[in-house]
Amino acid sequence: MPRISAATIGEHRAQTRERILQAVSRLSRVQGIDGISMTDVANEAGITRTVLYNYYPDKAALLLAFTEQVTHYFIESYERELPAGASPADRLRAFVRLQLSGLLAHPHPGAADLSAALGPDAYQQLAEHVAPMQRILVDILDSGSEAGDFQVPDVASTARMILAVIGAERVPLISGAVSVEDAGELVSGFVLRALGSG
Repeated sequence: MPRISAATIGEHRAQTRERILQAVSRLSRVQGIDGISMTDVANEAGITRTVLYNYYPDKAALLLAFTEQVTHYFIESYERELPAGASPADRLRAFVRLQLSGLLAHPHPGAADLSAALGPDAYQQLAEHVAPMQRILVDILDSGSEAGDFQVPDVASTARMILAVIGAERVPLISGAVSVEDAGELVSGFVLRALGSG
């Protein structure tokens, strides 16, 4: 019987899940999510592959859990860092900066590559996991439009385009060709001009 490293089995399982997801986070910064194998994760977490498969039956399930954790972290960071009463433009700048910081902290392949790697069903689940981030962006665009700060003919389409512009900075960020600060200014300026702001 394996050793329990906490007061209860529930706590032990929670600690093991956290070790696994931390391993994914560390490995993603070194080799990218698409290059990580289940064996890599088990070794990094200090567990056997059998134990890892008891928690996550395949790589898709592991990436979904990791994405959910990153999404929760993003939302908490956004709510914590955003000053009360911030303008829609300031909220958009904060959103862009945190998204870019997330791309650098947790490098991952683009949407097309992830779709090919995970398959359509798992990719759809992944899209549902990141939907709360898109809802934040939609809310920013709605509030900016209502205040007359932004010109947004189609909020959902505009949100997708903004996320695509942010995603375009993934490779330059990961390669070190651009800093989060410089990319944030570039993307925010581009998007705010496109929205007719200032």
